[in-house]
Amino acid sequence: MSEPPTLAGRQVAETAAPMPSAAPPPSRPMGAFRALRHRNFRLFFAGQLISLVGTWMQTVAQSWLVYRLTGSAVLLGTVAFVSQIPVFFLATVGGIVADRYPKRRVVIATQTAEMLLAFLLAGLTLTGIVQVWQIIVLAGLLGVANAFDIPARQAFFVEIVGKEDLQSAIGLNSSIFNGARIIGPTIAGILVATIHEGWCFFINGVSFVAVLVALLMMRVVEPEAPPGKRDGWQDALEGFRYALGSPTISSLLLLVGLVSVVGIPYTVLMPIIADRVLNAGARGLGLLMGATGVGAVMGALTLAMRRSVRGLGRLAAAAAGGFGVSLALFSFSRSLALSMVLLVPVGYFVMLQMASTNTLLQSMAPDHLRGRIVALYSMMFMGMSPAGSLGAGFTADRLGAPVTLALGGIACMLGAVVFARRLPHFRAEAVEKLRLSGALDAESTMDGESAGGRG
Repeated sequence: MSEPPTLAGRQVAETAAPMPSAAPPPSRPMGAFRALRHRNFRLFFAGQLISLVGTWMQTVAQSWLVYRLTGSAVLLGTVAFVSQIPVFFLATVGGIVADRYPKRRVVIATQTAEMLLAFLLAGLTLTGIVQVWQIIVLAGLLGVANAFDIPARQAFFVEIVGKEDLQSAIGLNSSIFNGARIIGPTIAGILVATIHEGWCFFINGVSFVAVLVALLMMRVVEPEAPPGKRDGWQDALEGFRYALGSPTISSLLLLVGLVSVVGIPYTVLMPIIADRVLNAGARGLGLLMGATGVGAVMGALTLAMRRSVRGLGRLAAAAAGGFGVSLALFSFSRSLALSMVLLVPVGYFVMLQMASTNTLLQSMAPDHLRGRIVALYSMMFMGMSPAGSLGAGFTADRLGAPVTLALGGIACMLGAVVFARRLPHFRAEAVEKLRLSGALDAESTMDGESAGGRG
């Protein structure tokens, strides 16, 4: 979630003071859960855990509904494109809103909008009048809500846990997001196969109540509104200038954008892989998505167990390469069981890359720009994937889904190699930004090396 315009002196009331120096450091596994010592984050964690199950149920059920109504890979890609392209165009505006206004209020508004959209889709589907154009329109509106929700929700973490537990918070949030990916698609596959897609949409609408209650129960100190009027255009340019002027930030964003365009659209082709390649139907789709979620949870917990940002640059590069290799191998599988096994590292590596990048960007960004930097990350992560989804749909129609996935995996591998080769060139800048933000001690560096050797 996003953060307020000025964070200094306005930290959330529930952000705990640093642990006493005399206290022994937590063990690595237990350290992964250190963000849970903050009451506000515990509330957020519980609400999201319930709500995200519904979100994944809707994601899978919607894909299957479009496929059932049309049988078209192009329309599957079109729905994904429409649902994510608003993030590309509006995430910067969402970042400005996140930096100007209380993030909790922004998130409450966006989550309420998403709840209403879920209920509307459920009503259309359960009454049997749903048409593809309606799904496309609702998907677009959901994308608009996400464009404001993602920057505010991500930048909100600093307010509720502080910088010292940011890595744990991002890792745990990613773990529940992907833990829900295990549960939600499995339930959705059963309900779609036995009852109706509409009930998945209805359950998703109900699940938003949990996160809204959690947000309302939080005790936060909301920042004062910035004095006077501010130029939104200048605010937007300030975020772009900061990112473009930093080789570290721009390189991290470019790698995320590449993977989002050529790799992550594999999820759009899952209904085709499940039905035409593996002959597994809706249940198979749920199992495949669940396997990806297992790997993603493992990747998120791997990040959460880390105590420092040291080495995250190399980790992001290695994860992008591992994702490409795993995706290419998955494209050759014709067995449901083997495909599920191969999707575990696919989910693991893509989550490790995205969460590592998110942590680095938030750790390096100045407090007053964090919402806009997170917005740029959102643009590259979610905003670029629509083009990839559309392209994957057209490519799959001509070359087949497996070939499309293999090409995407190869492109991710090449991008990871280029990023890894550039990493030493912007190490000094990354270290300086991390030290200024207080996220890195005097001996640490981004890729795990110090001035005198290995850190």
